[in-house]
Amino acid sequence: MKLTIDRFNKRVRVEDYRGHTESCLQIAVDAAQEIQAEKLIVKARAGDVQKLIAEGFVYEASIDRFYRGSDCFFMAKFYQNERRNSVNWEEGDRILDSVTTLKKKGSPAVPPHDYEIRKATMDDAKKLAALYETVFEIYPTPMNNPDYITECMKKGTVFYVYTYEKEIVSAASAEIDMNEFNAEITDCATLAAHRQFGLMRRLIEALEEDLRKEQIFCLYSIARSLSYGMNAAFYGLGYKYKGRLANNCYIFDKLEDMNMWVKTC
Repeated sequence: MKLTIDRFNKRVRVEDYRGHTESCLQIAVDAAQEIQAEKLIVKARAGDVQKLIAEGFVYEASIDRFYRGSDCFFMAKFYQNERRNSVNWEEGDRILDSVTTLKKKGSPAVPPHDYEIRKATMDDAKKLAALYETVFEIYPTPMNNPDYITECMKKGTVFYVYTYEKEIVSAASAEIDMNEFNAEITDCATLAAHRQFGLMRRLIEALEEDLRKEQIFCLYSIARSLSYGMNAAFYGLGYKYKGRLANNCYIFDKLEDMNMWVKTC
């Protein structure tokens, strides 16, 4: 099994597992208890969902065709009432309702000619880190560290950026799993002064084009439930809402609920 011990977000995630499911689950529970985790997440296969429900897990979201064409189910167990009960759930529902009643549009208008889109390189790591540090006061991964960004690129993560006067003002990445043929669209950030031109949607379209060339057929993203702009962007690009992860990770100054958006090619 592949286990992520996430002390910063006070959670443990079972990323993948093989063989005796009950033994894998016990290892995960032990790990959660060892770090006093508030949430345990299992990325489960369809055949194990009922077993996990019997062990006190609840369904939160799913990703179509995640495992080489088979679906993945996010099952969670909570160890604190405060972690289970989101104070922003109703507001998240209102934003989702508003987003999903929008009329889907074609590609957004072309940004002014001063904006240039391109694939990022390792030479951009410092500027990318500065962007993420400016946009996010707190983020679940150390994207304000240039060395971390460089390591992500070495492992195959693809970044696209928009520049304005040679400075990076918007960025997004695709974290690719070539073993399972899926990719997560993530690390989406735009400086506040440049958010009126639809830059993020065009960055995601550029990432999708790269992923199609790599024959990646399962795309997904986890967006803050309180972000109207990001949820609207994924809905407009044809992604489908597949659930919400309660109090999933720290972003800005608090735990955030995260909406799951999925697109299959």
